[in-house]
Amino acid sequence: MPARKDVDGSASVPAFYGSELRWKREKAGLTLQAIVDGIYYSPSYLSEIERGQRRMPLDMAVHVDRVLETDGFFERRCEDVRKARLAGHAGYFEKVLEAEKHAKAIEEWCPNLIPGLLQVAPYARAVVQGAMPFASEQEVEEKVNARIARACLFEGGRKAPMYWAILHESLLRYPILPPGEMAEQLDHIVALAQRRKVIPQVLPWNSGPHSLMMGMAKLMAFPDAPPLVYLESQHSGDTIDDPALVEEYRKSYDLLRAAALPPAGSLTMIEAAAEDYRNAKQAE
Repeated sequence: MPARKDVDGSASVPAFYGSELRWKREKAGLTLQAIVDGIYYSPSYLSEIERGQRRMPLDMAVHVDRVLETDGFFERRCEDVRKARLAGHAGYFEKVLEAEKHAKAIEEWCPNLIPGLLQVAPYARAVVQGAMPFASEQEVEEKVNARIARACLFEGGRKAPMYWAILHESLLRYPILPPGEMAEQLDHIVALAQRRKVIPQVLPWNSGPHSLMMGMAKLMAFPDAPPLVYLESQHSGDTIDDPALVEEYRKSYDLLRAAALPPAGSLTMIEAAAEDYRNAKQAE
């Protein structure tokens, strides 16, 4: 068995939090399994928290405080770790950033924007500039780079999550970029689908009433933690972990998926829209 790698608690707030957790657990003479007995999370999940690679959910912090008799220490420190944000993202989005890295499945319904995980830089820049018209160029580029960096989920040696996005047809038809750049954005989605990195579906504009008419929804499932739902509006976001509510969103998403075009037909529609933009550019 390889030697255990010590965590540098000074590297970041999550690393400090994790190293303190490991120290208190080992001082109590308890294994990872002993700590997670009685709660949904797995020993590997707790191990990643100890290594500073994952943030601790509040319900786990309360459980750990009870098991280790730490008088609410980890529950209180949860807020400090939550505030240890990555540059370029809103505070309310940090839980999603963490969750994406560990999800086995990510499913999104996107009625108004191509989702961030599928955006190319020009599209992301247009979105950020539209939402933040008074931001400096540096602020815009920081947010664009942070958004594009999230797509590393689809690259590298790690096993990528199953990613399934349902896009409203209007996203293909009403451009927010010049024709050439819109073609490149849609080509990017097609290329990811052809590489079997993502599964896109399109909800036709004339599909009528459907189960998620009130806005976007992002569903995330994990091998070692309960599922989450993320909802977002213009200046806020909300992560839902209540099992009953998550189940309701699960049903709504499945009904919406049934109303969308099949993946093959959706890909054909996206390819055709990209070709239309290319022809429009050539006609300029």
